[in-house]
Amino acid sequence: MTLAILTTGGTIDKIYFDAKGGYAVGDPMVRQILANARMTDPVTVVEVLRKDSLEIGPADRAAIVTAVEGCEATRVVITHGTDTMVESARVLEAVAGKTIVLTGALQPGRFVDSDAAFNLGMAVGVAQVLAAGVYIVANGRVFAAAAVRKNVALNRFEDIPAAASSP
Repeated sequence: MTLAILTTGGTIDKIYFDAKGGYAVGDPMVRQILANARMTDPVTVVEVLRKDSLEIGPADRAAIVTAVEGCEATRVVITHGTDTMVESARVLEAVAGKTIVLTGALQPGRFVDSDAAFNLGMAVGVAQVLAAGVYIVANGRVFAAAAVRKNVALNRFEDIPAAASSP
């Protein structure tokens, strides 16, 4: 099975410099997390962007789509900031024939209490078994891209109620 992981930045890759919140999006944490997990299957890791997701715009989303389409792998995990992950997931629904799983972290991967390793591990696992489509993995759950939202007040992802997702 061919699996690729594309990185776009976000909290999972953030480095904080002081208590006042100064940060930069650093090198992708994916390789370190995979090494710590002792993953033995080969995985292609490609850095597409290095941005906070609040800075990701239409041109960046087009670059993500192009990277996924150009990827030989049919199963793709994308690390992405959680603030605009849903918007990127919905744009990626235009890509056919691939299983695409977006994930990120609410705490930087460099933090000991980060959810990064758990989310990435779950994303890699479900990417190998889900049917083609676009999904978000967070909070120990798998969400269809078309039926998820981020609840900012509770800092988690949740299903969109059926009536709210209808046009």
